[in-house]
Amino acid sequence: MKFTFISVGKKNDSDIEEAVADYTKRIGRYFPIEWKLIPTSDKEKEGESILKTMDSGDFVVVLDDKGKELNTIELSQFIEKRMSASDKKIIFVIGGAYGFSEEVYKRANFKWSLSKLTFPHQLVRLILAESLYRAISVIKKEPYHHE
Repeated sequence: MKFTFISVGKKNDSDIEEAVADYTKRIGRYFPIEWKLIPTSDKEKEGESILKTMDSGDFVVVLDDKGKELNTIELSQFIEKRMSASDKKIIFVIGGAYGFSEEVYKRANFKWSLSKLTFPHQLVRLILAESLYRAISVIKKEPYHHE
């Protein structure tokens, strides 16, 4: 299985980017992973760019404040379920400042909320990468996550 993170926006804060790169490297020890940045535009153009990066068999998770909240154990179970379903790629999508186009919402297989709070997009990249690494550490029975 491969993970792709798609994020609308640009790189700004080098400290956050360094931390994102660290968690990306950690995840990469277990699964292929890549980041794709989509330039900020209007919601429809962002949506078109996002959809162009996907194949029909990809499992798409949009990060949305109205989505389902998952704790770490639930996220690890979600990832394991996707693995047992033989999904080749899971795409996690971080939208622009005004959310997703209707077409992206329609394409989503799952809507996931990291929190009801609003975060800057760069910080969401870090939270996503760390959360996914933590869930993988649970799957791999590594000591990173403590209950």
